[in-house]
Amino acid sequence: MTEGAVGSINAVMTMDDGAFAGRLLAWYAATGRDLPWRQTRDPYAILVSEVMLQQTQVSRVVERYVAWIDRWPSAEALAEAKLADVIAAWSGLGYNRRAVRLHEAAQQVARDGWPRTYEGLQTLSGVGPYTAAAVACLAFGAERLPVDVNVHRVLRRALERDEVTAPDGRAADLTQALFDLGATVCIARRPRCDACPLAAGCPSRGLTYAPARKQGRFEGSRRQQRGELLRQVAAGAVELADTDPEIAESLARDGLVSISSGRITLPGA
Repeated sequence: MTEGAVGSINAVMTMDDGAFAGRLLAWYAATGRDLPWRQTRDPYAILVSEVMLQQTQVSRVVERYVAWIDRWPSAEALAEAKLADVIAAWSGLGYNRRAVRLHEAAQQVARDGWPRTYEGLQTLSGVGPYTAAAVACLAFGAERLPVDVNVHRVLRRALERDEVTAPDGRAADLTQALFDLGATVCIARRPRCDACPLAAGCPSRGLTYAPARKQGRFEGSRRQQRGELLRQVAAGAVELADTDPEIAESLARDGLVSISSGRITLPGA
């Protein structure tokens, strides 16, 4: 039984990769979410979406993604933007260091071109193994499936392992199907097994799961204070004396603000 699971496991035949992929791809063809970054194989557009989606809900990302791509439609366009404008445009998405790293990655691409391999993509600023796998698969057709928290959950529950082989040429579609299933059906605590295309062959069918470690409160947290100060600075220079200097210094260390002559501004503003 999966760690944290509650209930009994049904006696079912384990699915092989072909049955797993076939059922999931058929379900995705009928029910897949219509998301703007799924209409392109442009590595820049896919990188922007993956960076925005890190620790941020899809519903919050869609509108901001569309506005971002309208404003900076290519890596070259973003590379030429002022960092202050990039940070201001990111404000409200959270984890603002992502904006700085994305800007740096765009500058690398504008200078050197796109690396097209999983290993090469990891040389871009802020791009780790998961994001490199996502761009390699979704933009360049690599047969490597990116495994995020949702995908890992589906694979462990349905196949009791951490990987699956996609049918030839279908890795990108299978990836998107796994994203959707993990986000909308095979959810963390109470999976919707009645709506799952894999239920008939899933050894975890009918199980519920104990809650994960409770996340610390956002209200009043240091993260909230950082975000609030950055929003104030994006609206105009702030006097250092009017802020918590430790919060200001932490933003400066992350390249999100500049501090000079007792004033806090966005970099290059």
